[in-house]
Amino acid sequence: MERWQNKVIVVTGASSGIGTAVVKDLLQAGLVVVGLARRYERMIALRNSLPVEQQPRFHPLRCDVSNEEDVRHVFEWVDNNLGGTDILVNNAGVAKGDICLITPDNTAPIRETIETNVMGVVHCTREAFKSMKKRNFDGHILIVNSVSGHSIWNFMNNGRFSFNMYAPSKFAITAMTATYRQEFAIAGTKVKITSISPGLVDTEIISDTLREKPMLQPEDISSAILFAISTPPHVQIHELTIKPVGEAW
Repeated sequence: MERWQNKVIVVTGASSGIGTAVVKDLLQAGLVVVGLARRYERMIALRNSLPVEQQPRFHPLRCDVSNEEDVRHVFEWVDNNLGGTDILVNNAGVAKGDICLITPDNTAPIRETIETNVMGVVHCTREAFKSMKKRNFDGHILIVNSVSGHSIWNFMNNGRFSFNMYAPSKFAITAMTATYRQEFAIAGTKVKITSISPGLVDTEIISDTLREKPMLQPEDISSAILFAISTPPHVQIHELTIKPVGEAW
């Protein structure tokens, strides 16, 4: 991690769960962290809870990653005030339960899932890569994917709902990761891309009906992210799948 000391990492969805765990671990590791989230007040509370020596290295910015102008504005702020984005963790995501793809009048939750889980990654990755390419910097972009981005959970046997567009949005992330890897190379860079695919994680988006299942903790995913970025420059962790012991799918 020595080569990342005082480098700038942008973390989306930083107000809770995995995002908050990543912020804490990367500050502890000596990086400068920019947190993006809609719930700005939560990030301020997080900053106030940090050790005093870490607080100046955490920069919370209000941002809705589904809003392209929001994203452009915050990455411009990072370029102008901190010198540019060196690492990006695309963590922001939503899961809308109890609504199926065939549910009448379901356009709003489907659109929100696509705009956040897919387009949010598109917006942020484009801006982060632009910053890296402009500075000829070999950075790293990570995406918090899901095991449901590789196989569809079978809900037929237990009568639970399918979480509508969640799995399809994560399948898109799996394909996008492969596409980004090729595009970064074709563009003449050595920017890395990593997909982190957890099973169930104990976060706010997990429904009560799933909480009896084995679950990972946000810190487990943060540790995996630190592992991925700590690899030597010639090593790229393309896909890392993490499941709790005993997970059934």
